[in-house]
Amino acid sequence: MTHVRPVLVLTHAAYEGPGLIGPALDAPLRVRTVVDATQPALPALDDVSGVVVMGGAMDADDDLHHPGLPAERALLADAVAADVPVLGICLGAQLLSMALGGTLLRRHGTEIGFGPVDVHADDPVLGALGPRPTVLHWHSDAVSLPPGATLLASTPATPVQAFRQGSALGLQFHLELEPAMLALWLATPEMVADLSDDELDALREDGERHLPALVPTARAAVAAFADQVRRRG
Repeated sequence: MTHVRPVLVLTHAAYEGPGLIGPALDAPLRVRTVVDATQPALPALDDVSGVVVMGGAMDADDDLHHPGLPAERALLADAVAADVPVLGICLGAQLLSMALGGTLLRRHGTEIGFGPVDVHADDPVLGALGPRPTVLHWHSDAVSLPPGATLLASTPATPVQAFRQGSALGLQFHLELEPAMLALWLATPEMVADLSDDELDALREDGERHLPALVPTARAAVAAFADQVRRRG
């Protein structure tokens, strides 16, 4: 039986797990939460077939309060240099941009809710979503495009919604979302503390409207990432 190296999944909050990404990868997952560890224990890149970095409420540069962040950024930089497949979601995309020389733009513009992104370039993973997919946004920080990276998608409020550099793809929006995850987020005080009842109702209604079409295309996108992982694993 062929040994498949696991995919490392870095999480930053219990309610922001890999969602539909995990089952679509068809590989063992090694989930770690090291954001607050002063001496993070992370596997060697030779021991994994890919790296997935999920979202979180903290700022990507808040090393003082979250001492594990520098280790995450260093791992991402090393993974890209070693041609390891990387997928960064929301905070994960911000950490990836910083790891590659980009800049975090704190409070650049709040986007919370379902809305389209304009896709500007072909990409083997992002392309599965189509030319103008409607996705879930949930952020106020943004990033600059890392030097040498390709801009893949944008919105008027967030010029860098998706980018690629080598083996790494960063997505500011939430590709991992499925109905159960949205329901969990809307029931999590930390996620909804600043939202009105009307905004919560709109998120529920928009989820019912958009997720039936978004989830299959998101699974197709992750399947394309899984192909990259499989070739390494």
